[in-house]
Amino acid sequence: MPEWVWLSGALLLSLAELMGGEFVLLMLGAGALLGAGTAWIAPHLLWLQLIIFALTSVGLVIGARPPLLRRFHGPSQIRTGIDAVIGSKATVISTVDASGGQVKIGGEVWSALGVEGHRPLTPGTPVTVVEVRGATAVVIWGP
Repeated sequence: MPEWVWLSGALLLSLAELMGGEFVLLMLGAGALLGAGTAWIAPHLLWLQLIIFALTSVGLVIGARPPLLRRFHGPSQIRTGIDAVIGSKATVISTVDASGGQVKIGGEVWSALGVEGHRPLTPGTPVTVVEVRGATAVVIWGP
């Protein structure tokens, strides 16, 4: 009889994992499955069933969950903040040289500097952002 309780718990936890996808409930479901196996072998030793469930669940959460998360979720491919701006294309809207100017990056107007020693960039010139210094984009000529 106790093994059916453990099996039901394992099934419910595994199904609930489908809603979250963080692999915690799946690890608990696996612990419940081993608890069911222990209940089948030793039906009157509830303390042993609980210990097997706890040790298995904790072991899987600590040992198996991190690699599973890396495997299925992987590192984020979305660039944000300054990383999203560097390398982006822009258009000069007021002459950009080593002392200043303005560019339009993705619909936003940014203060800009040209790379030291390069010629001034006139309005309409396509440029690429190579660096961000505070709130100023450093740009070079080129699409």
